[in-house]
Amino acid sequence: MKTITLDGQALPVSNLFCIGRNYAAHAAELGNTIEPEPMVFLKPTSALIDESQPIVLPDYSHDVHHECELVLLVGEGGDNIPADCALAHIAGYGIGLDLTARDVQSIAKQKGHPWAKAKGFRGAACVSDFVSSSLVRDPQSLGFTLNVNGETRQTGNTSLMLFPVAQLVSYLSHIYGLTAGDLIFTGTPEGVAAIHPGDRLELDLHGLVRASFSVAA
Repeated sequence: MKTITLDGQALPVSNLFCIGRNYAAHAAELGNTIEPEPMVFLKPTSALIDESQPIVLPDYSHDVHHECELVLLVGEGGDNIPADCALAHIAGYGIGLDLTARDVQSIAKQKGHPWAKAKGFRGAACVSDFVSSSLVRDPQSLGFTLNVNGETRQTGNTSLMLFPVAQLVSYLSHIYGLTAGDLIFTGTPEGVAAIHPGDRLELDLHGLVRASFSVAA
């Protein structure tokens, strides 16, 4: 069973929901259209790693990209949660990486095939520890950054989300239902790029939580 850490306590993980195209500039940099509702995909829990584990790039890809984003931890599950009640269902906030085998994804998209091989490989979901939601007054005013080998690669702010946190929680609860321990990767801003063996990735969520990941040589 995979676990995450919230305020020093290990908690089991249920589902991994991911949101695509939630920042207009990122959609534009990949030539994607903006969708009228959240674009949702899933990762298996076997994709989840924390800072104690290295990122091992899959041998079937030559172009794995970092995608840094805010990650939500669901504390109380439910169905059909109203948006104005949604934030009460979040137990914690963290920072993570949705790693993508971009070359594999491009081929899958051309063929109309699912993205699982591009998005769900082992180590494709990297997460920090989580801080209690009580420490976050407004999840729509959080800045976050990703540095790779000391160079800033991505800078984002949750105020730029096309679908804000409360709307995402409500939407997922209506379509799929939410369970305690679910993680929600909320989408990445512009600046995605390839990572390579030996790279060091440092993530920061508004000074609340930080994480570092190394790519295996």
